[in-house]
Amino acid sequence: MVADIAYMQDQQHSINRMHTLFAQQRAAFRAAPMPDADSRIRQLSELKAALLKHQDALIAAINSDFGRRSADETKLAEILPSVEGIKYASKHIRRWMKPSKRKVGMAFQPGKAQVVYQPLGVVGIIVPWNYPLFLAIGPLVTAIAAGNRALIKMSESTPATAELLGRVLAEVFNEDHVAVVTGEAEVGVAFSQMAFDHLLFTGATSIGRHVMRAAADNLTPVTLELGGKSPAIISADVPLADAAERIAFGKAMNAGQTCVAPDYILCPRARVDGFVEALSKQLSQMYPKLLNNPDYTQVVNPRQYQRLQGYLQDAEARGARLLPINPANEDLSNTRIMPPTLVLDVNDDMKLMQDEIFGPLLPIVPYDSLDEALNYIADRPRPLALYYFGYDKAEQQRMMEQTHAGGMCINDTIFHVAQDDMPFGGIGASGMGHYHGHEGFLTLSKAKGVYIKQRFNGSRPIYPPYGGKLLNMVYKMFLR
Repeated sequence: MVADIAYMQDQQHSINRMHTLFAQQRAAFRAAPMPDADSRIRQLSELKAALLKHQDALIAAINSDFGRRSADETKLAEILPSVEGIKYASKHIRRWMKPSKRKVGMAFQPGKAQVVYQPLGVVGIIVPWNYPLFLAIGPLVTAIAAGNRALIKMSESTPATAELLGRVLAEVFNEDHVAVVTGEAEVGVAFSQMAFDHLLFTGATSIGRHVMRAAADNLTPVTLELGGKSPAIISADVPLADAAERIAFGKAMNAGQTCVAPDYILCPRARVDGFVEALSKQLSQMYPKLLNNPDYTQVVNPRQYQRLQGYLQDAEARGARLLPINPANEDLSNTRIMPPTLVLDVNDDMKLMQDEIFGPLLPIVPYDSLDEALNYIADRPRPLALYYFGYDKAEQQRMMEQTHAGGMCINDTIFHVAQDDMPFGGIGASGMGHYHGHEGFLTLSKAKGVYIKQRFNGSRPIYPPYGGKLLNMVYKMFLR
């Protein structure tokens, strides 16, 4: 009972602090609503320097939160894209901010029209646990580039990263500009209920629905980066070693705990055995051992590990064949190290074919024709990513035109997320809206149309009282 009271008091303290920070940021934005390009670029430069200065500590914090997180994966998937995103935004901010000239119709001359890109105000950013640095910094870079202030809610599953990132950001920004808040589910709910000028959420589809409902009460616009079951399609003639190599990397990165990881494989029925052999060989080469291998990340916490084990138990009970890739045949019990596991003979009744897997389990679904594979995808909620492996250009074009997904790679996996000049975002059940690059700047800006007229008033002929030769001339000129 005493522990429960202390817990609730702690959560309420976090909520109170969050509301105080929000009020401070709103007041600060009102006092300086249009920061110039130089200040935005300077802030991003200081942010980059802070990330590089503390990169070893950030790697250690993320490793602590996971229990074991590959240092190279943190560098490749979190620090490097964060730094590259800062460089890209800094290079383009001046061009993005420049008002866009628009045409004025003859009937409204003399006059000028332009679109001014104005910061929205205070942006709320809800960060998941799987990439706690990149999925905080990526949206933050977009928010700063667009001239906003930001309040960041970190995941309760990554407390060490949250605490350190809060200190790192405090070296660069005052709390009335950027601040980190922490707390359990109650704090997350209260965060999503605040009247932000924009709310960006990355996480599970089920939680995204609650976030959107809460935001609706304030008419807060949302960007939802969700997930779903991202398919990888193997063509009838792609070299299986090529596909296996790239799929193995995209799936095993972060032990599959990636929103754009391949969730299942669609493989020509006659090629399934060959693909299983090629993928098993590739994974074994990448991870010859698992138990003491610093390159292989473990499942983040017991809750997620038990969820994945439940998927395997359910699938096996319903007739699936499980092929764990454990080359050294190590005893992984009493750990959260889960080997990459291929799952064959799957059906739609299995939980891992219904839910996003978010772990190192990879079902393989056979198909007999490409039309069948496309229909299989179209019958299901639209995924965050889609991957196609095949070198036939006409078939590649067909895939681009006849499938829907948030993003797509042809003959690769996950790397579309790292392209700073492309938007990133879901569609349907996998999310809505975009960030990254210019599209992200537009998402977190108000594109305000401005019509400008000086002393001469060319509209006087259309003012009341109506009638007369000039108005009739206007009608003859334009109503035709």
